[in-house]
Amino acid sequence: MELQSRPFGVTRDGQAVTCYTLVSDNGCTAEILDYGATIRAITVPDRDGRAVDVALGYDTLAEYQENSGSMGATVGRFANRIAKGRFTLNGVEYQLAVNNGPNHLHGGLLGFERQVWQAEETAEGLRFTLVSPDGQDGYPGAMTVSVTFSWAGSALTLRYRAVSDKDTVLNLTNHCYFNLDGQGKILDHTLTVAAETFNEGDPDCLPTGRLLPVAGTAMDFRTPRPIGEAVDSDEACVKLSGGYDSNFVLSGSPAAVLRSGKSGIVMTVTTDQPGVQVYSSNFLTDRKGKNGASYGLRSGLCLETQHFPDAIHHPEWPSCILKAGDTFESYTTFAFSAE
Repeated sequence: MELQSRPFGVTRDGQAVTCYTLVSDNGCTAEILDYGATIRAITVPDRDGRAVDVALGYDTLAEYQENSGSMGATVGRFANRIAKGRFTLNGVEYQLAVNNGPNHLHGGLLGFERQVWQAEETAEGLRFTLVSPDGQDGYPGAMTVSVTFSWAGSALTLRYRAVSDKDTVLNLTNHCYFNLDGQGKILDHTLTVAAETFNEGDPDCLPTGRLLPVAGTAMDFRTPRPIGEAVDSDEACVKLSGGYDSNFVLSGSPAAVLRSGKSGIVMTVTTDQPGVQVYSSNFLTDRKGKNGASYGLRSGLCLETQHFPDAIHHPEWPSCILKAGDTFESYTTFAFSAE
């Protein structure tokens, strides 16, 4: 792998931001900002060998700071939602920011995505490290968290690691918006998800606690299905969130496969996480993207590997609690090919 870097602006509080380009041995590239450990671009060949940037992003740092949507960011301390921004751990109640209706979303008002991480080239790839102090965003424990990006051929792997000095909650993901054609709508992309069930959501996209079967519903991606086929369905599982925005309970590998018939690009997702949030950019408002692209509703698809939303309130689900001194480790790989 080859590593390049260039300046990418200065934050409002005066911190310099760098854009790193990680080049694979066969020429695939990933651009990653130290601001939010954010994927800005992923370039891979289509069926004709032409380079396509399959990740949505912006031209300037100001756009990342001004726009919502967690575009390409590493999300934490707790990705997705926590009911009422409140949880009890070891008999102590913690109140987090309420920043998404009545709930807490993606780590709060600061989160990991609005901070500058420390970048370091390692034998494995490009590692970004962040120290989150005790009490930041209301969370208990001083935490050191890292995410390492590496190429192996045309497969981009993200490896997460975290340690806290107090018991805390943790849910890490990447919020990259994928479009295998580079731009335009993703309605003709076909998706497969290895899931028999999904988390039922309420009108605020918070899990009700019930796991529902995907069979016979708009959520059934056990075999390849165009995203546009049921994204505007009247079924509650889709209509309540204005499209796909649900956690699928993974039951096999690969976790998901996304295909474009236009470019021929295939993205295969593997992970050791128990769930994946499928999000069809329902709230991505019309805006200018990088290189003159126009983004908006259905411009990208997020496949956010994760623990289940609001897992701290559901002890029957895989635990999101990180014990003091324990090390959390996880990986997700996005492997690209063309057909």
